[in-house]
Amino acid sequence: MRAILHVDMDAFFVSVELLTRPELVGQEVIVGHPGDRSVVLSASYECRARGVKSAMPMSQAVRLAPRATVIGPTHGLYSKYSERIMGIFHEVTPLVEQLSVDEAFLDVTGSMRRLGSPKSIGELIRLRLRSELGLPASVGIASSKFVAKVASTAAKPDGMLVIRPEKTLQFLHTLPVKALWGVGAKTAEVLREMGISTVAQLAQTPENTLKKRLGATGTHLYDLAWGRDVREIETEREEKSIGAESTFAVDVQDDETVKLEILRLAHRVATRLRQSGKEASTIALKLRYEDFSTLSRSRTLGTPDNAAGVLAATAEGLLEKLGPRPMAVRLVGIRAEKLRDAGTGMQLSIDPREDNWRQAEAAMDLIRSKFPAGALRPASLLDTGAHGQAEDSGE
Repeated sequence: MRAILHVDMDAFFVSVELLTRPELVGQEVIVGHPGDRSVVLSASYECRARGVKSAMPMSQAVRLAPRATVIGPTHGLYSKYSERIMGIFHEVTPLVEQLSVDEAFLDVTGSMRRLGSPKSIGELIRLRLRSELGLPASVGIASSKFVAKVASTAAKPDGMLVIRPEKTLQFLHTLPVKALWGVGAKTAEVLREMGISTVAQLAQTPENTLKKRLGATGTHLYDLAWGRDVREIETEREEKSIGAESTFAVDVQDDETVKLEILRLAHRVATRLRQSGKEASTIALKLRYEDFSTLSRSRTLGTPDNAAGVLAATAEGLLEKLGPRPMAVRLVGIRAEKLRDAGTGMQLSIDPREDNWRQAEAAMDLIRSKFPAGALRPASLLDTGAHGQAEDSGE
């Protein structure tokens, strides 16, 4: 029988910051850029008890927890601790699937002869994280990834929960249906209309009935409700998309400022694509207006590409197609999707200017690798302007 651990660090960014600020342990702490335009990156459990959540607008978080100490993020520090955390995991088993900087699945089936029972291994990992790094973690242990993930969530904060195979259904069927992967707001509403609010109720609903209302999602949820999840640990996760977005310091009305930020983001995404040896087949544009309403549009390229000029032109085309905007823009983002390995089946352009730009961007990559980031950029981006807080993402 497989033994899967899901290890999730508790309030990771906050926990790392508190290592050098022990006087704040047990108090309300928020990590994020101060200011109403920012969002919460991490919140202590004392803040979470007041309703503060990650990705919540900072203005809302401060209203909920007015006495909280807001700490600006320490760039680079979290990735250093993440490397050490993953190093501990890899000393336990080579079968580690990293989900984020502070979360991973571990298959410890082959480690039990050397390290003992899954429970003993979970206790060892938590002890090492606490003693060597000073960081708390929650661990869920089960025979599948899904149940292990649910168990670690139930064990938070700073706990461990073991779900034995014969107890899996008993555990799952006590949970609300929102605990299942794939149950978002819309799916939850459909299930409520069907009179389903718990995993037990969903499990007793005929699979065909769920499939008629929810399509393939219905079959997926039915399997999870019965504890069926045979997915293996993926030790190498291939990026499915690469993106970057930026929140303006002040809501923006004029096209030129938005387009300038699109160009800036296109260069960041294109650089990451080339560093990953990838090209994008689809480019997506994301806009968030001043009332926080968000829309996205995408376009498939004729030929996959990783040149900033192509990414920017495509995103600008999507922007123009939207027509006049109903209100000021708060955030803009670009995402490169449907990635593939670079250089496979490239169609050469008859326009020499396109190849000139690709050569120029490759030269900039080489220069940036030898000099600090930002030392070289297109002339149109030299003006710092009104661009705001930026964030990269990859999946």
